[in-house]
Amino acid sequence: MGTGKGYGKTILFGEHFVVYGLPAIASALSSYTSADLQIEDGKGWEVIDNRPATPGYKEKKYDEAMQSIKNVIEFTNIDVGCQKLKITFSGDLIAASGVGASAAQATSLARAINDTFTLMLSDEKINEAAYEGEKAYHGTPSGIDNTASTYGGLIWFEKNLNGGKNKIEMVKSGNKIPLIIANTGITASTAEVVVDVRKLKEANPLKFEKIFSDYHNLAIDAKIALLEGDMKTIGRLMTENHKLLQQITVSAEVNDKLVDLAIKNGALGAKLTGTGRGGLVIALAESEEIQRNIADIIEKEGFEVWKTMIG
Repeated sequence: MGTGKGYGKTILFGEHFVVYGLPAIASALSSYTSADLQIEDGKGWEVIDNRPATPGYKEKKYDEAMQSIKNVIEFTNIDVGCQKLKITFSGDLIAASGVGASAAQATSLARAINDTFTLMLSDEKINEAAYEGEKAYHGTPSGIDNTASTYGGLIWFEKNLNGGKNKIEMVKSGNKIPLIIANTGITASTAEVVVDVRKLKEANPLKFEKIFSDYHNLAIDAKIALLEGDMKTIGRLMTENHKLLQQITVSAEVNDKLVDLAIKNGALGAKLTGTGRGGLVIALAESEEIQRNIADIIEKEGFEVWKTMIG
């Protein structure tokens, strides 16, 4: 029997833009998905999914999850023609759009396979295996989710569009950052939203050139603010990032409502995180007291909320 963990993530800056080679900043969360692997008589694999989840998430993502598992198993060259793998997923990461749930699942499985069969895979190879798993969910994934899940911490990430190695740089924030994560309860298909954005970009190249330029400058400023621990600037830039995501049509009314609610009640900034069109919203608080207050107010509006620290 082997076990493995994959950590959740939040994208502070750059979802969707990262697909086009622009930089993104992500942070691993302390919440994780775990995979336990047992070898049994038979062939193929059996999955028991005990992860906590947004209602309907696991059902909607079932086919993608099965393909993801297949991709990871094939990448690690495990023969399931003469043995059966019993895979049990659990952990405290809530499976929802925006927290890297699919990457955490793929990473945990890669680590469990590595542990069970003593493959001695490096973190780089674990990351590659998880990326293969991510293809089932995202079509052409950026790679940022599996990278955060594998390596942890704050990450500056740039996708190499020519197929070479992606740029991965660890970023150390000057402060621990209190975050509120609010769940809209809506699960969107990442692959579908990515395709929609691509079509919109192809139809409006000049508009997107300006948006991309504005975002690139924002990302540089955000990195500097994180290194300096400048919370007010980080918050302001998060809100500006959200406005750019609105322009590329990946925000929904519920995302905008939660962003406004958080800011009106003391957040330094807020934005959607991840796929968008539902999923999750993150908000930055200046202190843990303000963090608790914002979380309580959002919860009273009927949304699931949890608090975390990053940096």
